[in-house]
Amino acid sequence: MFSINPFAELSSSISVSIMQTYIIVMVSLVVGGTLFDVVHKKSAKYFFNNWQKSKEIGSNDVGAGEMVSIAVKTAVVDVATSGEFCNMKRRIAHLLTMYGFIAYVVATVWMVFSFHEPGSAIHGILPQVWHVGALMVCIGGYWFWFFIRVDVVAEGNTPFRFVQADIFVVSLMVSTTLALVWSYLQSTGNAWTTVALAAYLLVTTLLFVSIPWSKFSHMFFKPAAAMQKRVANANGSRSNLPAPADKPATLGDSRRQTNNY
Repeated sequence: MFSINPFAELSSSISVSIMQTYIIVMVSLVVGGTLFDVVHKKSAKYFFNNWQKSKEIGSNDVGAGEMVSIAVKTAVVDVATSGEFCNMKRRIAHLLTMYGFIAYVVATVWMVFSFHEPGSAIHGILPQVWHVGALMVCIGGYWFWFFIRVDVVAEGNTPFRFVQADIFVVSLMVSTTLALVWSYLQSTGNAWTTVALAAYLLVTTLLFVSIPWSKFSHMFFKPAAAMQKRVANANGSRSNLPAPADKPATLGDSRRQTNNY
């Protein structure tokens, strides 16, 4: 199963051009949905205004060299290693999902657009990358969904509670799960393969169609927000903000603090 390209097997019944067209349409939905989200929520305007305000009230000038350093730190710490997560379990789950999704998407595109070309070493690895990537998404996603989510762990809500903000993570988990199920059934010649494929395509389409209403576009906003925060720290604009009001500690607070040691 892990060494078989499921799309190569599928090409015996579905034209390669149809598969490639489907991927192009999904990419278009990502671009269009993200742009719609940016315009609708005015995210770009928000970041631009904050950037201008930060420059105006900042007490330090940030040179080109320091800006490059900030960009590198943002890419390495905030993006590549998800440094914004203090909870290590949450960070690991996020990294598994993020890198699994990247590997899964890249392998999907590569396999669909190049499997019919003469074989090479990379073509033998791609199916494994695709399966492992999907498996990483499932591990990270289900771990987060059932055991790490704040509203489940801290607030005592059922893990099956679903709101609009959950569209992305749920559809992603279900899509990759169905991808693995479809691949397995296809490798065994099971009669349910077509049903699994139809369900996989349906949920995958939902994943990309629902971008304007899901948190998919946050993966593009978060690096910009992280860099903006680092620039604000560097130019001193964050230090110019009013300090939060001190809240007197109550007896209950003191007891809770004492019990934490």
